[in-house]
Amino acid sequence: MLPKPNGGFAWVQATAGPALVCRALEPYAAHLFTTRPWALGAPTDGNRTAAWDEVARALGVDGAHLWRAHQVHGASVVVRRLGDAERPGEPDESFPDADIIVSDDPAFALGIQAADCVPLLIADRRTNAVAAAHAGWKGMAAGVPLVTVDALCRHLGSQPADLVAAVGPSVGACCYEVGADVLDAFRRGGFDGAARQGWFFTVPQPSAKNASMTGLPRTPRPDHWFFDGWAAARRQLEAAGIPPDQIHVAGLCTASHQETLCSYRRDGRRAGRIAGAIRCAPRRA
Repeated sequence: MLPKPNGGFAWVQATAGPALVCRALEPYAAHLFTTRPWALGAPTDGNRTAAWDEVARALGVDGAHLWRAHQVHGASVVVRRLGDAERPGEPDESFPDADIIVSDDPAFALGIQAADCVPLLIADRRTNAVAAAHAGWKGMAAGVPLVTVDALCRHLGSQPADLVAAVGPSVGACCYEVGADVLDAFRRGGFDGAARQGWFFTVPQPSAKNASMTGLPRTPRPDHWFFDGWAAARRQLEAAGIPPDQIHVAGLCTASHQETLCSYRRDGRRAGRIAGAIRCAPRRA
C-alpha cells in the first residue's frame, strides 16, 4: 500500500509505476515525483539514460528534451530560456554542474534526482516558468530554495507572490541524524538561531506517517541532531516571498518507506533514485 502524503498531494499511476503529484501545481505545469518501482529506482548501475527516458516520456517529451544537471550539492543555477538553441541529448557527465534548473521553454522538461535530499519543484502561475532544484543539507545551508526563487525572478520575470512550490519526498527528522558539521554549515550560511529553530532536534521525530528506520542509536549521541529539511525548505521559501499557503510539503520520509521510496541513508550504495520532474505549459497570450 502506498504511504499517505500530506493534503494537496496525490498518487497517480503512470506507465512506469506510481508517481506523486501536487494538486496545486497541476493547473500550471505537468510534473511528478517518481518512486522506487521506476527504472531510476533500481539499485543498479545499469542504463541510466533509458531510465531518464522513462521520466521524459511521462512528461510528454523525448530524452533529448529532458534538461538535467550534474548535481554537486551546491546552489548554482542553469537557465533554459524559450528560444535558446537546442542541443542533442548528452550523457550525464556532459550536463553542467548545478543543482537548480529554471526554464520558460515548454518544449523541455526539467529533472533532478534524489535519494534522501529534498526535490523541489516550483511553477509560476502568471508566466508558467518552472524550476526544479535539489537540496541536501549542503544545498539547504547554501540557500537553494532562496536561490531558486531569486533565479526565477531575475532570469524569467517571476514574482514570488505568483509562485507555487512543491517539496517532494525526502529523508525526515524521524531518521536523519546529522553531526556538528551540518549545524556549523547553517551558521556559516547566515541562518541564525531564530531561523534554525525547529530544524534541529536532539531526538528523532517519528510520526504515525513516518516511522524511524531501524539502526538509529538507542540514545541521543553528543553533538548530533535530527534535521528537518522540510521545515528548512518551507522557511526559506517563505523568506523568499512565496505565500505560506502556496508552499506544499509532501511529508513523506524516503527512509521510512522502503517499498515505495529510495533512500541512501537506509540502503547505502544499493539505493536507487527518485526523480522530481516538471514541464511548463505554453505561455498564455
